[in-house]
Amino acid sequence: MKETVLDVLMYLFENYQTVEFVDQANHETLQEELVAAGFEVEEVGNAFRWLDGLTQTRQLPMVFGPSAALRIYTREEIQRIPTDCRGFLLYLEQLGILSPTHREWIIDRLMALVEDIDLERAKWVCLLVLMSDEQAEEAFAHVEEMVYYAGEFLH
Repeated sequence: MKETVLDVLMYLFENYQTVEFVDQANHETLQEELVAAGFEVEEVGNAFRWLDGLTQTRQLPMVFGPSAALRIYTREEIQRIPTDCRGFLLYLEQLGILSPTHREWIIDRLMALVEDIDLERAKWVCLLVLMSDEQAEEAFAHVEEMVYYAGEFLH
């Protein structure tokens, strides 16, 4: 079975501290460890480019209108991100778990995936994005609970 970028990211999340793989100084060592663990060199490189993309996305200025504004997805986003995934993001936003900024970061990182997007992958991307933001500890805890303990959300 071919491992995907998200498989590598999930492995990092489950086996390392966040600071270990968010800090670019550790990337070379972690890449070697991941290859030794059986991941393909190309997928490991893609995973670290995905993490670098998250860092770059977080540095972009975000300007939003009224907080009750509805997010309109582009044609490309609609084609790549299934309805149940978009619904999940809206659900998290309506619960106050996701801010508009986090939603945009998540959409950006979903669009950066090469593999097909499904609800499980969308949940993991939510976790990874929220984990990378020190200000989102509470939101991270809510989504982590959904991913690990409540597998029947939106099914």
